[in-house]
Amino acid sequence: MGPLQKKEGYDPKFSAAVNISSAPIGLIIPPSGTLIIYSLVSGGTSVAALFVAGYLPGLLWAFACIAVAFIIAKRRNYPTSEKVSFQVAFKTFLDAIPSLMLIVIVIGGILSGIFTATEAAAVAVAYTFILSLAYGAVKFKHLPRIIMESVEITAVIMLLVSASAVMSWVMAFTGIPSAISELILGISENPIILLLILNLFLLFIGTFMDITPAVLIFTPIFLPIVVGFDMDPIHFGIMMVMNLSIGNITPPVGSALFVGSSIANLDIEDVIKPLIPFYAAIIVVLLLVTYIPAISMWLPNLLGY
Repeated sequence: MGPLQKKEGYDPKFSAAVNISSAPIGLIIPPSGTLIIYSLVSGGTSVAALFVAGYLPGLLWAFACIAVAFIIAKRRNYPTSEKVSFQVAFKTFLDAIPSLMLIVIVIGGILSGIFTATEAAAVAVAYTFILSLAYGAVKFKHLPRIIMESVEITAVIMLLVSASAVMSWVMAFTGIPSAISELILGISENPIILLLILNLFLLFIGTFMDITPAVLIFTPIFLPIVVGFDMDPIHFGIMMVMNLSIGNITPPVGSALFVGSSIANLDIEDVIKPLIPFYAAIIVVLLLVTYIPAISMWLPNLLGY
């Protein structure tokens, strides 16, 4: 952002909106920890299939944000950075190859059957640690602190997973999912209306709850409902994660929104208005993913999942 800030017409609010609107894409495009959690809670939905299914929806989200940013920037005549030479671009690409290989190793290893999703996590950690040592970002003396922080984060996640498993059993024993299913189905039996209701509910939940506990709590409730009208669990998983990811950039509890605003040294109120066109584009993508199953299911079906 440095060179742009010196140019006349630079808008830090718009720049922050662009960055914030695209931040949750990493929750959809693999390797995504959220999809792994959904796989666990949904009763073993294929992690590889979920990873593959996330590509097209994630890219659609990205292209929607790019289109909005391009149109607004052109209309307002925002300044652009200087043209990058081929040599500089090629050198930057070469420098990025070791980091980009992480995705190739993880996704390629899972899809080819070399290792499972759980083993892929260990491979990713080992590869990232080696890269960090090579780049000088991490030293061996940092290992004790890194391990302790990892243990703390893992303990929190496993506590949530175990609590979710207990709650799922309690809800199944008391018939709560069936009651909620009957309530929703009582409103309408039309799948289009039901999916719209679920989208609205998940969007609302995402604005108040972090994505991990939301997936843990609501997957056991809503998955039986959508399976009841023949919606594939893979398709529903992508739809659910997209909904909750939008909550990551919306107030009052949008973590990416707060972090992005803080980095840009802006108040939340200053960023919300520039974000509105991006919200509209992302909602359109969400509806496309919801009502066109092929967007999520084409790649998994092509690969035999």
